[in-house]
Amino acid sequence: MSESPAATSASAESESYEVRLNRLLLTTPGLTVATAESCTGGAVAHRITTVAGSSGYFLGGIVAYANEAKERLLGVSREILRQRGAVSAECALAMAEGARRAFNADIAVSTTGIAGPGGATARKPVGLVYIAFASPLGTGCEEHHFSGDRLAVIHASTEAALRLLVEQVTRNLLGKAD
Repeated sequence: MSESPAATSASAESESYEVRLNRLLLTTPGLTVATAESCTGGAVAHRITTVAGSSGYFLGGIVAYANEAKERLLGVSREILRQRGAVSAECALAMAEGARRAFNADIAVSTTGIAGPGGATARKPVGLVYIAFASPLGTGCEEHHFSGDRLAVIHASTEAALRLLVEQVTRNLLGKAD
């Protein structure tokens, strides 16, 4: 007995983003993804790799917490880090582009932000997170303002990064609507 379209849609909505990513990419051999993470500290890569079969599309991730690591491992320019800061759309975009380049991946996602409780300024409060993507079709970045303690910000950032990755794989690489 098959599920109704409404039930299928509801079950797809209840799937975690990493399971949805797995379902999409296992049916499209050759498409690959990578991550560049700062404030999430590897949580996005961790969530992706909790799903069996992810080695078929996940090439790896770089946790670049320090500015020196962002510069050396991901190619984020000193100019961006000095003028805009590590917590900026420009840095997030450069991180995503750097991860895509480092792993020769089809699409990469990056996170950079302030999980707290310290490190905030009036212009850059706790919970400010930039999540970017890079693909053959271009780049983009989202600005988020999450609330809660450090773990809540990290969790929300991870969830948003996985959502963005699923959206970009679906829209830009597979040509499907949500």
